Amino acid sequence: MAKKQKKNVVYSTNPDFNYDFEEQEEQNTLPPQQQDLKVTLDKKQRAGKAVTLVYNFVGSEDDLNALGKMLKSKCGVGGSVKDGEILIQGDHREKVLKLLQDANYKAKRVGG
Repeated sequence: MAKKQKKNVVYSTNPDFNYDFEEQEEQNTLPPQQQDLKVTLDKKQRAGKAVTLVYNFVGSEDDLNALGKMLKSKCGVGGSVKDGEILIQGDHREKVLKLLQDANYKAKRVGG
């Protein structure tokens, strides 16, 4: 997912200066059948702790947060949603994959 870039005007001598911030349009969420989600296990930069990572979601942040909340509650563990990825604490690849496929998402396991 593309990160939002902020443009900050520090100082302007023009009293009529009005900076036009580019509004980033909300991305439309693809239907579950058209999503191409990837589920993998990640241990990098996490002090050896394993997390299940779901990425390649195409859609709005609200829909991604809702999907992340559903996965966390069904797995009974914590996690987070940031940078367009869902992190589920622990190795729950098979359960997450089954939950996504039951919800009609096109998802597949990536890596070992």
